[in-house]
Amino acid sequence: MTHLKIGDDAPEINSIDENGEKITLSQFKGKKVILYFYPKDMTPGCTAQACNLTENYQELQLQGYEVLGVSCDSVAKHQKFIEKYNLSFSLISDEQKKVVQDYGVWGMKKFMGREYMGINRTTFLIDEKGVINDIITKVDTKQHTNQILNR
Repeated sequence: MTHLKIGDDAPEINSIDENGEKITLSQFKGKKVILYFYPKDMTPGCTAQACNLTENYQELQLQGYEVLGVSCDSVAKHQKFIEKYNLSFSLISDEQKKVVQDYGVWGMKKFMGREYMGINRTTFLIDEKGVINDIITKVDTKQHTNQILNR
């Protein structure tokens, strides 16, 4: 569970996107950002979430949002994920796990009785000034856009 709270300044991001180009959160100052953390490219839940956001991307943009996904996958894996599902937004590659740790979403997980470290699916809604307006921890991967727009 994240240590960040609504009203906190969103931690700066200094990473790379799916093209290996530098990406920072400050690049998006003046825009609202949906920063969503997901466990792994090409898995069923992560694919459903990314596709739901892509299907509703125009509506999200009309509401003033930019969308950024974050996982610990490589640039190459992100490129394949974007190409396979025709995703409309950038994916941040966080192989060093700095961003996931800064946002407090890296932690212990449990699946089928097995415990392991990984990304806890979480979405941060960040305002134009870089302040966290909302945090979604119980993500409905198939209806994520509705969760965002109905807050």
